[in-house]
Amino acid sequence: MKEKITEFDPAVYLDSEETIAEYLTVILEENDPDLLLSALSDVARARGMAQIAKESGLGRESLYKALTPGSKPRFETIMKVLHALGVKLTVHA
Repeated sequence: MKEKITEFDPAVYLDSEETIAEYLTVILEENDPDLLLSALSDVARARGMAQIAKESGLGRESLYKALTPGSKPRFETIMKVLHALGVKLTVHA
């Protein structure tokens, strides 16, 4: 019998505010902009991409493009997405 392997989707496991906060905290520690875009996309998909697009004031397709690794979204766009996700970035010394 051949085993079927399915692709891992982090969005499935992002089901609480605490899990989302921990996920994004770990991702930010990696210092990888593409990884952050991918993580924000995971969180947006977990919350509902259409809803996040609406709350951020971005078109759904624009949101997908902005959160694609390799894209260079404006800081303003990322801040809109974070606000729509209900996420705040904090700085610690």
